[in-house]
Amino acid sequence: MALNVFDHDEYRPPVWKSYLYQLQQEAPHPRRITCTSEVENRPKYYGREFHGMISREEADQLLSQAEGSYLIRESQRQPGTYTLALRFGNQTRNFRLYHDGKHFVGEKRFESIHDLVTDGLITLYIETKAAEYIAKMTINPIYERVGYTTLNQEPTLKKLLPHSPEMPDGPVPIKDGRNTDRLTSLVRRATLRESDMVPKYEKVHNFKVHTFRGPHWCEYCANFMWGLIAQGVKCADCGLNVHKQCSKVVPNDCQPDLRHVKKVYSCDLTTLVKAHNTKRPMVVDMCIQELEARGLQSEGLYRISGFSELIEDVKLAFDRDGEKADISSNAYEDINIITGALKLYFRELPIPLITYDAYPRFIETAKITDAEKRLESLHEALKLLPPAHIETLRYLMAHLKRVTDYEKENLMSSENLGIVFGPTLMRAPELDAMTALNDIRYQRLVVETLITNEDVLF
Repeated sequence: MALNVFDHDEYRPPVWKSYLYQLQQEAPHPRRITCTSEVENRPKYYGREFHGMISREEADQLLSQAEGSYLIRESQRQPGTYTLALRFGNQTRNFRLYHDGKHFVGEKRFESIHDLVTDGLITLYIETKAAEYIAKMTINPIYERVGYTTLNQEPTLKKLLPHSPEMPDGPVPIKDGRNTDRLTSLVRRATLRESDMVPKYEKVHNFKVHTFRGPHWCEYCANFMWGLIAQGVKCADCGLNVHKQCSKVVPNDCQPDLRHVKKVYSCDLTTLVKAHNTKRPMVVDMCIQELEARGLQSEGLYRISGFSELIEDVKLAFDRDGEKADISSNAYEDINIITGALKLYFRELPIPLITYDAYPRFIETAKITDAEKRLESLHEALKLLPPAHIETLRYLMAHLKRVTDYEKENLMSSENLGIVFGPTLMRAPELDAMTALNDIRYQRLVVETLITNEDVLF
């Protein structure tokens, strides 16, 4: 008997809330109070709205004409500093005014004083008239009902898509009675080309302050985003547009879009795998598969450097072509070019494979002299890594373990690989030079231990 999956999940277009837009339309307009006399030493970036060194009382008198009136005066108590005097709510408000190429009194930077005042009046008016409304904006958001990915879909698309249960975060536990803690490298070899379902990695949004052209509504609360510039924030990875205050409550469910994620190298690891819908970065998979197909017995594998120009070519190929990049022997005969490209990928990660947050714990683990206790501590430290990082590290360590299986041919032991990959996978978070130098031996030991015990730790 077929199930009807459409009835209970009918698509409904979001209803955008226009109350704040109406308030913006009602906000007072700027009225410049011009100075009729010549003022000495007027800064070149101010116009006739500059009145020189006048008192608060004089400014108040000049501004009493109408709401939205404004002028600029030089401080009597602190010559060389300037104040924006603005009439709002039947009183004069004074703001310390700055200029660094653009005008500002707070975070926002404006090309002109007129724009600054316009934006200020809108903000003051809306925050005065709708303070209680704004405080409750994030309650019962539209986001919870439709989700931001739905907002850009065709209405018919959601109707036609059947539901499928979501995978839990992280690996699915095996429920038979076997001792899964001691999976062998042979099993790991079998998983190298696995095509399991892509796990649901959690990812925070990468919000940046953004100026929206034309009227814009928040995709979290559905309210208008007020102001002239920097009205809200936009996720650089998925394009989600929300109020700054709404960004603090948006779930960590960013789904990066390839239209926004335009490079492979120097891209956050979790962002990359979610954008390409893969378990691991395709760079890691493709390079390792190429290495295992033709390079495991190559002497000095990972230790010998390839030509930097050709390594840069591989990087550009991945950035340009993604998983279609050609790194075969026809394109790059020297296997050291591929190892160089893989190491470069890890070095250029904005957040290292072993993250800054987890770094201190891994270093402390390496200082434990008792081998068994060190292994236990390392097992706990691995839990601090994000799922995409732990999966990539698991895959890499299984590969490096296989490299050591050919140590007689390639002369690369786990210790040698630890020396190569320690600083590549781990970077000290803002340590002084001497501490960072001392950490190198512990970085090596961490990677060496991970390789030697990869079948137990992962």
